[in-house]
Amino acid sequence: MLRLARDRKTDALRLTFALPADAVTGKVSVVGDFNNWTPCTHVLRRRSNGTVSAAVTVRPGSTLRFRYLGEHGHWFDDPDADHIDEHGSVVTVRA
Repeated sequence: MLRLARDRKTDALRLTFALPADAVTGKVSVVGDFNNWTPCTHVLRRRSNGTVSAAVTVRPGSTLRFRYLGEHGHWFDDPDADHIDEHGSVVTVRA
């Protein structure tokens, strides 16, 4: 699940990457061009709403490429992305 929200205090856009908690086992992080593809920079944390998630600040109109990295080097894509190709998931931020 991908959710875009505007921070009421700063007016910044935040893109949240979320997965159902029961769909993942172990540590999962979202990696992409927004964090130089560095694992463990944005680790998905367990939330009270039954998901695991992490959020990043984004600019309107930006296009992000990303993938999820699970334990044991398991890479996977987000089915809610705008597009998925051989390099991963792609989402364009529409404010």
